[in-house]
Amino acid sequence: MDPVGVAAAPEAGPGPAWQSKCPWGTPKTASISCSLADVMSEQLAKELQLEEENAAFPEVVAVAEGPFITGENVDTSSDLMLAQMLQMEFDREYDAQLRREEKKFNGDSKVSISFENYRKVHPFDSDSSEDEVDWQDTRHDPYRADKPTITPKKGFIGKGKDITTKHDEVVCGRKNTARMENFAPEFQVGDGIGMDLKLSNQVFNALKQHAYSEERRSARLHEKKEHSTAEKAVDPKTRLLLYKMVSGGMLETITGCISTGKESVVFHAYGGNATEDDKVIPPECAIKVFKTTLNEFKNRDKYIKDDYRFKDRFSKLNPRKIIRMWAEKEMHNLTRMQNAGIPCPQVVILKKHVLVMSFIGQDQVPAPKLKDVKLNSEDMKKAYYQVLNMMQRLYKECNLVHADLSEYNMLWHDGKVWFIDVSQSVEPTHPHGLEFLFRDCRNVSQFFQKGGVAETLNERELFNAVSGLNITAENEVDFQAEIEALEKMNEDHVQNHGKKVSTFSTDGDPPIYNE
Repeated sequence: MDPVGVAAAPEAGPGPAWQSKCPWGTPKTASISCSLADVMSEQLAKELQLEEENAAFPEVVAVAEGPFITGENVDTSSDLMLAQMLQMEFDREYDAQLRREEKKFNGDSKVSISFENYRKVHPFDSDSSEDEVDWQDTRHDPYRADKPTITPKKGFIGKGKDITTKHDEVVCGRKNTARMENFAPEFQVGDGIGMDLKLSNQVFNALKQHAYSEERRSARLHEKKEHSTAEKAVDPKTRLLLYKMVSGGMLETITGCISTGKESVVFHAYGGNATEDDKVIPPECAIKVFKTTLNEFKNRDKYIKDDYRFKDRFSKLNPRKIIRMWAEKEMHNLTRMQNAGIPCPQVVILKKHVLVMSFIGQDQVPAPKLKDVKLNSEDMKKAYYQVLNMMQRLYKECNLVHADLSEYNMLWHDGKVWFIDVSQSVEPTHPHGLEFLFRDCRNVSQFFQKGGVAETLNERELFNAVSGLNITAENEVDFQAEIEALEKMNEDHVQNHGKKVSTFSTDGDPPIYNE
């Protein structure tokens, strides 16, 4: 019997076909002897390789029925085809599991949630007839509503009674709905075309104007975020200034924010080993970062534009310079107070709108404000005479008026009162200097009267005691009128003589109230 007949004999038997075609079985064909030249022949190698592939992977393989076999004659010799078939089977199992999850999630609810967007096999990807349309290769999307037809140049379509002009209400409404797609991406317009929404010209114009306004507002907010300090954060430029201070050795580390206000944010830091202008850096420092937003400074220019120290540099055309001048003004005022021996933070350095001062407190805990601390009657009386003495020295020796003095800007530390926040302080020759002083006297008098200090002077007596003026008015209205008259007289003197010299007449120096 020839070898071919022996190899083909088992196929006629009742046994399964895979027994004779198993690639791991012992070959039953007899080996044929050949020469060395035949063994080295490339053509023979290709023929042997084809025989092995045909023996291991026949063209028609009888396998178990599966949902991923779509035809009887499927070419499975390609690895790509096998991978696609396996992926399709996996996607279908995933979609079946997804449908079960969707049914379990919705239950008997009247409002159902669809998981259609998470499916792997969509309806247009499933098996269908040979004339199936590939939606990815066509310009028409069946899931997208048709846009309104374009009116020809002649301005109308149709004939006779069915004529439709470009001014038709329905046509214009659909065109306006389609134009909404040109709005900014941040403006959510929805699927108006799919709902066949018809917008009138009035509504469309209002939405268009609103979209432009929202786009401009978003741009302003972005610019504000990039170029200004926030409540407890700093902009990139300020962060760079702080980084240079730390890297230069002036500061060791910045621990965090300890206070926020309308105009500034205060951070706590530990001082470094470096010295600045032969000044020793304190162990603990307070970094006052003035906010670079202009909103808080729109109504604060009256404190700086009439101050002769900064009047020539004040410019309405460049408002951002006002913020740096505001920080510079606080530095100069603190220096005056420090030279006069008034308890206040010590200035370390000023970099643009960042002012580094000594920290009033201990171990990252700031000293409490006078409004928050609970003092007994003896300490309250002591604090009152300290404040009165400091106000007189501030007026006489420093030639300054705090202009915002209250229990919120006075700290209690080491058994004494400290003045802070003097960026708005002005000289008494300021056009509103006496008004600011009278307001400070009212705040101080009211606070200590509520605190139970019996020796507290009223605001008019305190004003005369601090300024040395002798204004004798029976009521507050007349008192303020005389103050305004003095300010007007001083302003006229300045305009006539060009000098900032006080023309207030006093009856000698007021009595100094010692602590």
